[in-house]
Amino acid sequence: MNKLMLATLTTAFAANLSFAQSIAFNNGVMTDNAGRTLYTFDKDTANKSNCYGGCAAAWPPFFAKDGEQAKTGFSIVARDDGSKQWAMNGKPLYYFLADARPGDIRGDGDGGVWHVIRRGGAQAQPKAAARQAAGGYPVGSTAGY
Repeated sequence: MNKLMLATLTTAFAANLSFAQSIAFNNGVMTDNAGRTLYTFDKDTANKSNCYGGCAAAWPPFFAKDGEQAKTGFSIVARDDGSKQWAMNGKPLYYFLADARPGDIRGDGDGGVWHVIRRGGAQAQPKAAARQAAGGYPVGSTAGY
């Protein structure tokens, strides 16, 4: 009995540890454990991703691995293609392909529908001025998604 209980606790701890290591806050912005910024998409509905095809190519989903379990405030949503994606408060989480380095937040406010998550769970407000990448070109060509 004690061995069974210990094995169950160890498995539960390992699953939570796996998830806990997947999320962090760097400079007040939610990232994965490698420092890559995570985003939400306003066109998603509760527990449902609406980002596929070209959208998912530019905004790759933050996939959940087999065996990972959600902690309070987080969930795993099933995508139409059968894969699983992490969500926070029912909002699926994504990366932005143009974020070249850990800590980049180039997608924040893109098209008025993509947002970083600030410490405490608040979305960042879209920027009023157009964001410019190095070289003067507008950041983000995915506003139509």
